Amino acid sequence: MTVLHKIDLTDAATFPSRREEAWKYSDLRRYLREAPEPSPTTAIGPPGPFYDLGGEAIVFANGRAVGVTDFIASGDQTLRLRFISQATETGHTASARVVARPGAKLLLLETHEGSGSAYVAHNRLDIDVAGGAEVTRIVLVDEPHDAISLTEIDVRVAPGGVYRQTTMTGGAKLQRQETRLMHGGEGAEVQIDGLYALSGERHTDLTSVVRHHGLNGVTSQLTKGVVRDTARGVFQGKIVVERGADGTDARMGHHALILGERAEVDAKPELEIYADDVQCAHGNTIGNLDESALFYMQSRGIPADEARALLTQAFLFEVVDRIAHEGAREVVRSWLTARL
Repeated sequence: MTVLHKIDLTDAATFPSRREEAWKYSDLRRYLREAPEPSPTTAIGPPGPFYDLGGEAIVFANGRAVGVTDFIASGDQTLRLRFISQATETGHTASARVVARPGAKLLLLETHEGSGSAYVAHNRLDIDVAGGAEVTRIVLVDEPHDAISLTEIDVRVAPGGVYRQTTMTGGAKLQRQETRLMHGGEGAEVQIDGLYALSGERHTDLTSVVRHHGLNGVTSQLTKGVVRDTARGVFQGKIVVERGADGTDARMGHHALILGERAEVDAKPELEIYADDVQCAHGNTIGNLDESALFYMQSRGIPADEARALLTQAFLFEVVDRIAHEGAREVVRSWLTARL
Protein backbone atom coordinates (compact mmCIF):
# COMPACT_ATOMS: atom_id res chain seq x y z
CA MET A 1 0.00 0.00 0.00
CA THR A 2 1.47 3.31 -1.12
CA VAL A 3 -0.49 6.18 0.41
CA LEU A 4 1.44 9.23 -0.78
CA HIS A 5 -0.87 11.28 -2.97
CA LYS A 6 -0.52 15.02 -3.37
CA ILE A 7 -4.02 16.44 -3.01
CA ASP A 8 -4.69 20.01 -4.08
CA LEU A 9 -8.22 21.25 -3.36
CA THR A 10 -7.95 23.72 -6.22
CA ASP A 11 -7.33 20.94 -8.77
CA ALA A 12 -9.92 18.18 -9.08
CA ALA A 13 -7.48 16.10 -11.13
CA THR A 14 -5.53 15.41 -7.92
CA PHE A 15 -8.49 13.84 -6.10
CA PRO A 16 -7.86 10.08 -5.66
CA SER A 17 -10.46 7.45 -6.51
CA ARG A 18 -11.05 3.83 -5.52
CA ARG A 19 -8.88 2.77 -8.47
CA GLU A 20 -5.87 3.68 -6.32
CA GLU A 21 -5.14 0.87 -3.87
CA ALA A 22 -4.67 3.11 -0.83
CA TRP A 23 -8.02 4.82 -1.51
CA LYS A 24 -10.15 1.84 -2.54
CA TYR A 25 -12.25 2.07 0.65
CA SER A 26 -12.42 5.88 0.73
CA ASP A 27 -13.25 7.07 -2.78
CA LEU A 28 -12.78 10.83 -2.60
CA ARG A 29 -13.69 11.40 -6.23
CA ARG A 30 -17.07 9.76 -5.66
CA TYR A 31 -18.04 12.60 -3.34
CA LEU A 32 -15.90 15.43 -4.69
CA ARG A 33 -15.82 15.77 -8.47
CA GLU A 34 -15.04 19.48 -8.69
CA ALA A 35 -12.80 21.82 -6.76
CA PRO A 36 -14.82 23.53 -4.01
CA GLU A 37 -15.11 27.28 -3.73
CA PRO A 38 -12.69 28.76 -1.14
CA SER A 39 -14.07 29.06 2.36
CA PRO A 40 -14.66 32.56 3.74
CA THR A 41 -13.01 33.97 6.83
CA THR A 42 -14.57 33.04 10.14
CA ALA A 43 -14.29 33.78 13.85
CA ILE A 44 -12.53 31.42 16.24
CA GLY A 45 -15.48 30.94 18.59
CA PRO A 46 -15.33 29.29 22.05
CA PRO A 47 -12.16 27.58 23.32
CA GLY A 48 -11.55 23.96 22.36
CA PRO A 49 -11.96 20.86 24.56
CA PHE A 50 -8.34 20.90 25.76
CA TYR A 51 -8.39 24.56 26.84
CA ASP A 52 -8.21 23.82 30.57
CA LEU A 53 -4.92 21.94 30.12
CA GLY A 54 -3.20 25.22 29.26
CA GLY A 55 -0.17 25.66 27.04
CA GLU A 56 0.38 27.67 23.90
CA ALA A 57 -1.92 27.53 20.87
CA ILE A 58 -1.80 27.42 17.09
CA VAL A 59 -5.20 28.04 15.51
CA PHE A 60 -6.47 27.75 11.96
CA ALA A 61 -9.95 29.04 11.09
CA ASN A 62 -11.20 27.84 7.70
CA GLY A 63 -7.59 27.21 6.70
CA ARG A 64 -6.32 30.65 7.71
CA ALA A 65 -3.71 30.85 10.44
CA VAL A 66 -4.51 33.03 13.43
CA GLY A 67 -0.90 33.87 14.27
CA VAL A 68 2.04 31.50 13.72
CA THR A 69 1.97 28.17 11.87
CA ASP A 70 5.20 26.62 13.21
CA PHE A 71 6.22 25.58 16.72
CA ILE A 72 9.62 24.59 18.11
CA ALA A 73 9.53 22.80 21.45
CA SER A 74 12.35 22.85 23.95
CA GLY A 75 11.90 21.73 27.53
CA ASP A 76 8.54 20.59 28.90
CA GLN A 77 5.72 22.23 26.90
CA THR A 78 2.06 21.89 25.90
CA LEU A 79 0.72 22.97 22.51
CA ARG A 80 -2.97 23.11 21.53
CA LEU A 81 -3.33 22.81 17.76
CA ARG A 82 -6.84 23.68 16.56
CA PHE A 83 -8.22 23.20 13.05
CA ILE A 84 -11.57 25.02 13.05
CA SER A 85 -14.05 24.66 10.19
CA GLN A 86 -17.13 26.88 10.04
CA ALA A 87 -18.24 26.71 6.43
CA THR A 88 -20.99 25.56 4.08
CA GLU A 89 -20.22 23.89 0.74
CA THR A 90 -16.74 25.43 0.51
CA GLY A 91 -13.19 24.13 0.99
CA HIS A 92 -10.00 25.13 2.78
CA THR A 93 -6.46 23.89 3.42
CA ALA A 94 -4.15 24.41 6.39
CA SER A 95 -0.52 23.44 7.04
CA ALA A 96 1.49 23.42 10.28
CA ARG A 97 4.91 22.24 11.41
CA VAL A 98 6.05 21.10 14.85
CA VAL A 99 9.67 20.43 15.86
CA ALA A 100 10.81 18.87 19.14
CA ARG A 101 14.44 19.62 19.93
CA PRO A 102 16.71 17.19 21.82
CA GLY A 103 15.51 16.85 25.40
CA ALA A 104 12.09 18.39 24.69
CA LYS A 105 8.93 16.85 26.13
CA LEU A 106 5.92 18.06 24.16
CA LEU A 107 2.24 17.36 24.76
CA LEU A 108 0.48 18.11 21.46
CA LEU A 109 -3.30 18.42 21.88
CA GLU A 110 -4.93 18.57 18.46
CA THR A 111 -8.59 19.16 17.67
CA HIS A 112 -10.57 19.24 14.44
CA GLU A 113 -13.66 21.28 15.32
CA GLY A 114 -16.32 21.45 12.63
CA SER A 115 -19.63 23.22 12.22
CA GLY A 116 -21.62 24.22 9.20
CA SER A 117 -22.44 21.84 6.37
CA ALA A 118 -20.87 19.99 3.45
CA TYR A 119 -17.48 21.69 3.69
CA VAL A 120 -14.15 20.17 2.61
CA ALA A 121 -11.18 20.47 4.99
CA HIS A 122 -7.66 19.43 4.02
CA ASN A 123 -5.04 19.68 6.76
CA ARG A 124 -1.33 18.89 6.67
CA LEU A 125 1.01 18.50 9.63
CA ASP A 126 4.77 17.89 9.73
CA ILE A 127 6.36 16.68 12.98
CA ASP A 128 10.09 16.25 13.64
CA VAL A 129 11.17 14.44 16.81
CA ALA A 130 14.88 14.76 17.59
CA GLY A 131 16.94 12.19 19.47
CA GLY A 132 16.18 12.42 23.19
CA ALA A 133 12.89 14.27 22.54
CA GLU A 134 9.43 12.98 23.42
CA VAL A 135 6.18 13.97 21.68
CA THR A 136 2.72 12.84 22.78
CA ARG A 137 0.02 13.74 20.23
CA ILE A 138 -3.65 13.40 21.20
CA VAL A 139 -6.22 14.06 18.44
CA LEU A 140 -9.98 14.61 18.66
CA VAL A 141 -11.84 14.81 15.34
CA ASP A 142 -15.43 16.07 15.73
CA GLU A 143 -17.15 17.17 12.52
CA PRO A 144 -20.61 17.34 10.87
CA HIS A 145 -22.07 14.24 9.26
CA ASP A 146 -21.91 15.72 5.74
CA ALA A 147 -18.37 17.12 5.86
CA ILE A 148 -15.34 15.82 3.95
CA SER A 149 -12.18 15.92 6.03
CA LEU A 150 -8.67 14.84 5.02
CA THR A 151 -5.60 15.10 7.25
CA GLU A 152 -2.06 14.10 6.26
CA ILE A 153 0.61 13.75 8.95
CA ASP A 154 4.30 13.27 8.17
CA VAL A 155 6.39 12.30 11.21
CA ARG A 156 10.15 11.82 11.41
CA VAL A 157 11.51 10.20 14.58
CA ALA A 158 15.29 10.36 14.97
CA PRO A 159 17.25 7.61 16.75
CA GLY A 160 16.52 7.86 20.46
CA GLY A 161 13.28 9.82 19.99
CA VAL A 162 9.87 8.90 21.40
CA TYR A 163 6.58 9.53 19.60
CA ARG A 164 3.11 8.59 20.86
CA GLN A 165 -0.10 9.26 18.93
CA THR A 166 -3.74 8.57 19.78
CA THR A 167 -6.47 9.58 17.32
CA MET A 168 -10.19 9.59 18.17
CA THR A 169 -12.73 10.10 15.40
CA GLY A 170 -16.50 10.29 15.13
CA GLY A 171 -16.66 10.13 11.34
CA ALA A 172 -18.19 12.34 8.65
CA LYS A 173 -19.38 11.92 5.07
CA LEU A 174 -15.78 10.99 4.30
CA GLN A 175 -13.08 11.41 6.91
CA ARG A 176 -9.47 10.25 6.67
CA GLN A 177 -6.52 10.57 9.03
CA GLU A 178 -3.35 9.45 7.24
CA THR A 179 -0.09 9.07 9.15
CA ARG A 180 3.26 8.52 7.42
CA LEU A 181 6.14 7.91 9.84
CA MET A 182 9.88 7.49 9.29
CA HIS A 183 11.32 5.48 12.19
CA GLY A 184 15.01 6.08 12.87
CA GLY A 185 15.52 3.04 15.11
CA GLU A 186 18.46 2.91 17.54
CA GLY A 187 16.33 3.28 20.65
CA ALA A 188 13.47 5.21 19.03
CA GLU A 189 10.03 4.23 20.30
CA VAL A 190 6.72 4.77 18.49
CA GLN A 191 3.14 4.20 19.61
CA ILE A 192 0.32 4.86 17.13
CA ASP A 193 -3.17 4.22 18.45
CA GLY A 194 -6.60 4.96 17.05
CA LEU A 195 -10.26 4.80 17.97
CA TYR A 196 -13.45 5.33 15.99
CA ALA A 197 -17.08 5.40 17.15
CA LEU A 198 -19.46 5.73 14.20
CA SER A 199 -23.21 5.89 13.74
CA GLY A 200 -25.65 6.96 11.03
CA GLU A 201 -24.00 7.05 7.61
CA ARG A 202 -20.63 8.30 8.84
CA HIS A 203 -17.35 7.10 7.37
CA THR A 204 -13.86 7.24 8.82
CA ASP A 205 -10.51 5.98 7.54
CA LEU A 206 -7.43 5.54 9.73
CA THR A 207 -4.47 4.87 7.44
CA SER A 208 -0.83 4.65 8.51
CA VAL A 209 2.55 3.59 7.15
CA VAL A 210 5.51 3.20 9.52
CA ARG A 211 8.93 2.65 7.92
CA HIS A 212 11.76 1.34 10.11
CA HIS A 213 15.17 2.45 8.83
CA GLY A 214 17.46 1.79 11.81
CA LEU A 215 18.42 -0.97 14.20
CA ASN A 216 16.39 -1.96 17.26
CA GLY A 217 13.37 0.26 16.69
CA VAL A 218 10.10 -0.34 18.55
CA THR A 219 6.56 0.26 17.27
CA SER A 220 3.31 -0.53 19.05
CA GLN A 221 -0.03 0.08 17.31
CA LEU A 222 -3.56 -0.53 18.62
CA THR A 223 -6.75 0.59 16.89
CA LYS A 224 -10.30 -0.16 17.99
CA GLY A 225 -13.64 0.82 16.50
CA VAL A 226 -17.41 0.51 16.85
CA VAL A 227 -19.81 1.01 13.93
CA ARG A 228 -23.61 1.21 14.04
CA ASP A 229 -26.47 1.79 11.56
CA THR A 230 -24.95 2.06 8.05
CA ALA A 231 -21.63 3.56 9.13
CA ARG A 232 -18.32 2.42 7.66
CA GLY A 233 -14.96 2.16 9.41
CA VAL A 234 -11.68 1.69 7.52
CA PHE A 235 -8.32 0.68 8.98
CA GLN A 236 -5.23 0.45 6.79
CA GLY A 237 -2.00 -0.09 8.69
CA LYS A 238 1.36 -0.97 7.18
CA ILE A 239 4.71 -1.51 8.89
CA VAL A 240 7.79 -1.70 6.65
CA VAL A 241 11.10 -2.99 8.02
CA GLU A 242 13.79 -1.88 5.60
CA ARG A 243 17.08 -3.69 4.93
CA GLY A 244 19.49 -3.10 7.79
CA ALA A 245 16.75 -2.49 10.39
CA ASP A 246 17.61 -5.64 12.32
CA GLY A 247 16.31 -5.98 15.85
CA THR A 248 13.03 -4.23 15.04
CA ASP A 249 10.12 -5.02 17.37
CA ALA A 250 6.83 -4.00 15.70
CA ARG A 251 3.32 -5.02 16.73
CA MET A 252 0.00 -3.98 15.21
CA GLY A 253 -3.57 -4.77 16.25
CA HIS A 254 -6.98 -3.72 14.93
CA HIS A 255 -10.24 -4.82 16.55
CA ALA A 256 -13.76 -3.68 15.71
CA LEU A 257 -17.37 -4.25 16.76
CA ILE A 258 -20.18 -4.15 14.20
CA LEU A 259 -23.42 -3.25 15.97
CA GLY A 260 -25.66 -2.82 12.93
CA GLU A 261 -26.72 -5.25 10.24
CA ARG A 262 -25.77 -2.80 7.49
CA ALA A 263 -22.66 -1.37 9.13
CA GLU A 264 -19.27 -2.16 7.57
CA VAL A 265 -15.63 -2.42 8.60
CA ASP A 266 -12.78 -2.78 6.11
CA ALA A 267 -9.41 -3.68 7.59
CA LYS A 268 -6.07 -4.16 5.88
CA PRO A 269 -3.10 -4.72 8.22
CA GLU A 270 0.23 -5.33 6.46
CA LEU A 271 3.82 -6.22 7.33
CA GLU A 272 6.64 -5.83 4.80
CA ILE A 273 9.95 -7.13 6.13
CA TYR A 274 13.36 -6.97 4.45
CA ALA A 275 15.57 -7.49 7.53
CA ASP A 276 16.60 -10.44 9.67
CA ASP A 277 16.30 -10.96 13.42
CA VAL A 278 13.05 -9.05 13.86
CA GLN A 279 9.94 -9.53 15.99
CA CYS A 280 6.87 -8.41 14.03
CA ALA A 281 3.22 -9.36 14.32
CA HIS A 282 -0.22 -8.10 13.38
CA GLY A 283 -3.73 -9.09 14.39
CA ASN A 284 -7.24 -8.21 13.26
CA THR A 285 -10.66 -9.15 14.64
CA ILE A 286 -14.14 -7.99 13.64
CA GLY A 287 -17.27 -9.20 15.38
CA ASN A 288 -20.18 -8.41 17.67
CA LEU A 289 -20.58 -8.08 21.43
CA ASP A 290 -20.09 -11.20 23.50
CA GLU A 291 -23.58 -12.68 23.92
CA SER A 292 -22.56 -14.66 27.00
CA ALA A 293 -21.31 -11.48 28.68
CA LEU A 294 -24.57 -9.72 27.76
CA PHE A 295 -26.60 -12.60 29.20
CA TYR A 296 -24.57 -12.59 32.41
CA MET A 297 -25.03 -8.85 32.94
CA GLN A 298 -28.77 -9.05 32.25
CA SER A 299 -29.08 -11.96 34.69
CA ARG A 300 -27.64 -9.62 37.32
CA GLY A 301 -30.41 -7.10 36.70
CA ILE A 302 -28.66 -4.75 34.23
CA PRO A 303 -31.02 -3.68 31.38
CA ALA A 304 -29.99 -4.87 27.92
CA ASP A 305 -29.26 -1.38 26.52
CA GLU A 306 -27.16 -0.45 29.53
CA ALA A 307 -25.28 -3.76 29.34
CA ARG A 308 -24.45 -3.16 25.67
CA ALA A 309 -23.27 0.37 26.43
CA LEU A 310 -21.02 -0.81 29.27
CA LEU A 311 -19.45 -3.57 27.17
CA THR A 312 -18.90 -1.17 24.24
CA GLN A 313 -17.34 1.38 26.55
CA ALA A 314 -15.01 -1.18 28.10
CA PHE A 315 -13.97 -2.37 24.64
CA LEU A 316 -12.97 1.11 23.44
CA PHE A 317 -11.46 2.34 26.70
CA GLU A 318 -8.49 0.01 26.25
CA VAL A 319 -7.18 2.54 23.73
CA VAL A 320 -8.01 5.52 25.96
CA ASP A 321 -6.23 3.94 28.93
CA ARG A 322 -2.97 3.84 26.94
CA ILE A 323 -2.86 7.67 27.02
CA ALA A 324 -0.20 8.44 29.62
CA HIS A 325 -1.19 12.06 30.36
CA GLU A 326 -3.97 12.01 32.95
CA GLY A 327 -5.58 15.32 32.03
CA ALA A 328 -5.73 14.51 28.32
CA ARG A 329 -6.97 11.02 29.09
CA GLU A 330 -9.92 12.37 31.09
CA VAL A 331 -10.90 14.83 28.34
CA VAL A 332 -10.88 12.00 25.81
CA ARG A 333 -12.84 9.73 28.16
CA SER A 334 -15.56 12.37 28.58
CA TRP A 335 -15.65 13.06 24.82
CA LEU A 336 -16.08 9.38 24.02
CA THR A 337 -18.64 8.69 26.75
CA ALA A 338 -20.85 11.46 25.36
CA ARG A 339 -20.86 9.72 21.96
CA LEU A 340 -21.74 6.26 23.24
